[in-house]
Amino acid sequence: MFDNINKLINEKKIVEAKPIAERLYKKIIVEFKEGEKAKFVSFRNPFEDNLYQYMYKSETKTLNRTPFDFSAYITTYAYILVETGSPLDAIPVLEKAIEYNPVDCGPRFELAEVFKLLKNKKRMLEVTRDTLKIASSPVAIARCYANIGYILVDMGEFDDAVAFYTASVMFAPHPQIPYELRDIAQRKGTPVIQPTREQIDKAMEKYDIKFGPNPDVITVAAQLSMHYLQQQNLPLALNSLKLTYNLTRDEKIKQLILKYEPAAQRLVPNQSSEAVDAVKPNITRTVNENPES
Repeated sequence: MFDNINKLINEKKIVEAKPIAERLYKKIIVEFKEGEKAKFVSFRNPFEDNLYQYMYKSETKTLNRTPFDFSAYITTYAYILVETGSPLDAIPVLEKAIEYNPVDCGPRFELAEVFKLLKNKKRMLEVTRDTLKIASSPVAIARCYANIGYILVDMGEFDDAVAFYTASVMFAPHPQIPYELRDIAQRKGTPVIQPTREQIDKAMEKYDIKFGPNPDVITVAAQLSMHYLQQQNLPLALNSLKLTYNLTRDEKIKQLILKYEPAAQRLVPNQSSEAVDAVKPNITRTVNENPES
């Protein structure tokens, strides 16, 4: 059923896909409903499974793994709702997607985009702040910072927006960011001055945000890599090591990766969120493609 939905989306037959996606959504939330003692979760890899258990230590219910990525299925239905003119209806749907996988950035990014469409800056900031807590790659962190930069431009906080856009490209360059900075310069009527790291930190503090990845995410990735090395499971160990290195740029971790994979050309694990999200439909682009003048 999901393959058929994706096929219709790819063929630009969004209206035809909507009733099928709705049926799938209702089937999931009815047949895989959270109970008093157990709940269903859709983790895509061991890292997400361990990150959830580390960050949600207060969870007392039994976790039952779903047979498919229900979070992605539900997020796709939300995308269809937005594309067919019902962004408000997409909000509870995306919240349900997050329930099935609270450590997947995908549905949280889409929820932020919905609030962007609705011009709800407060909720967009809240969702993005929560996303930063689980972001496990430079690309995800950069996207969060770019989203906040967008919000701040809309609020007229241009200097703070520049700080967040600068932080964004420090983690992962995006071809749209220079256009965003040029738009800010036009709005201000003065050239944009690149902020120092100290200025970036101060700007982030205003919005209860700290520069860089959540230390908890790094801890889980590092502990998982050591666990798999002890188990002599090199494929999973290397994935975790690459994830850790990607967030820390620790030279010792790099050398450990090269020890087990001398020919490594790419120190980014394929199991990261954006690798999976790349095949998902996006509600809108991350940064503003058409800055308002």
